[in-house]
Amino acid sequence: MSARAVFLEEGYDAASVRAVARRAGVDPGTVRHWFGDKSRLFSAAIGMADIDPGAVARAALDGPLDGIGYRLVCRVLETWDADGAVEGIRLALPAALADPERRALLPQFLGAEILGPIAARLDPGSARLRAALAATQMVGVLLARYVVGVEPIASLPASRVAELVGPAIERYLRGSLDVGAPGSGESLASPGPQEQNSPHGE
Repeated sequence: MSARAVFLEEGYDAASVRAVARRAGVDPGTVRHWFGDKSRLFSAAIGMADIDPGAVARAALDGPLDGIGYRLVCRVLETWDADGAVEGIRLALPAALADPERRALLPQFLGAEILGPIAARLDPGSARLRAALAATQMVGVLLARYVVGVEPIASLPASRVAELVGPAIERYLRGSLDVGAPGSGESLASPGPQEQNSPHGE
């Protein structure tokens, strides 16, 4: 496919709709008519033409940072739960991960279209790490719900999954990243209650 070839050769950031049209020998307006902008063209190139993850992420960011974890999970799941989308995702996502070419393009796309808008709202010093951590949580939910079919995650309403997972994503985005700091869980160096009270402890 012309689009995939251009993305691989030039990278996601440098690639353009015009370059793809030139490679395919068609007018750029034709490409935009059928695929829209570059993010939609990329989604089509990896087999998920009906989904625009970048637009979903940007919509979730439309509002205050308070509650951003819930909004992000809810918007993503509601979009992917839509009629006609689920079966395509169940086929396309594993195929994209299994194909070395498609898999090579995913990090660039995630960085530009999904993590980029999120990171722009965060502290610049830790934005990239925070966005990446949030992405790992989100990808795990998507794989569990749509690819592996882990119950009850696969059948829970999107809003309920968002209630459960959203706070974890929000902690990655807004909470402390210092191990042992308030709100970040137990310190890795702290012994548990059983270790503290064990008569065999040193």
